[in-house]
Amino acid sequence: MIVHEPVLLEEVLTLLVPPTDDGLLVDATLGQGGHAEAFLKRYPECFLIGVDADSAVLETARARLSPFADRIELVRAWFGDFFSRYAKTGAGRMPDIVLFDLGISSFHYIASGRGFSFDREEPLDMRLDPELAASAADLVGSSSRQELSGILREFGEERYAWEIAGRIVRERQKAPISTSARLARVIAEAVPPSYRHGKIHPATRSFQALRIAVNSELDQLGSGLAAAFGVLKPGGRIGVITFHSLEDRIVKRFFRDKAMGCSCPPEWPICQCGGKAELRTVTRKPVVPSEREIAANPPSRSAKLRVAEKGAA
Repeated sequence: MIVHEPVLLEEVLTLLVPPTDDGLLVDATLGQGGHAEAFLKRYPECFLIGVDADSAVLETARARLSPFADRIELVRAWFGDFFSRYAKTGAGRMPDIVLFDLGISSFHYIASGRGFSFDREEPLDMRLDPELAASAADLVGSSSRQELSGILREFGEERYAWEIAGRIVRERQKAPISTSARLARVIAEAVPPSYRHGKIHPATRSFQALRIAVNSELDQLGSGLAAAFGVLKPGGRIGVITFHSLEDRIVKRFFRDKAMGCSCPPEWPICQCGGKAELRTVTRKPVVPSEREIAANPPSRSAKLRVAEKGAA
């Protein structure tokens, strides 16, 4: 079994401490269960709900967490849907701790066979939930140059989005772009040599953008944060690990808005809404990996952890 190394593990365990020995934790992006396993070991009376949209990766987590079978519940769902249902059904206790780790699991890059990695000859899929309607190949094969360029620019912050989109449209007229390796070659051929041979692979940002678009990741994050915060117990904590600026921006803005309290226009001399801050920011600046962790686990280098605490009822 491929074991995913959880990032910022000690920092997560230090900042997200259950208030009671039998606290309820929700790992909203369970993946292969690295953070979940550490929580269950450190807090031997806690109960954990693990949520993931991918049934295949959920089964790898089930095997890893089998020693704790009596203290876990695994749920296949997108986290936004899970928390929305949790709120509507009153499914049980309010969680004390909620964790989001928005990184893509090693399983997806190495073993899923869905084209997440640009150095593998795999079907160009990129769906975290294989039951989603459209794959990355569908987007690449049917989107206009303008649409593709917009996806690459918005979700990948790709400076050569227009050039890459144009090359994709030309190359797909010769033959469908149906594998990850072929798409990576097309992208590399579209950019200047200096960019092609830069510090990162020239397809990195484009692959990120397509994956985000296929899985509606940013929309999922916005709605999921709001739904999770709604069911979090007063005094409970929510932690989010992001891996690129688009995700981090959403989390930072959400925490900031909930911490502001008053929503009256700034020109009003006196507060009319009666609002008060709904949360307290625990990490004023995002927590980042140490040099030692980055050396041991290079994919952790872009990770950022933000933590907030929900106010009293």
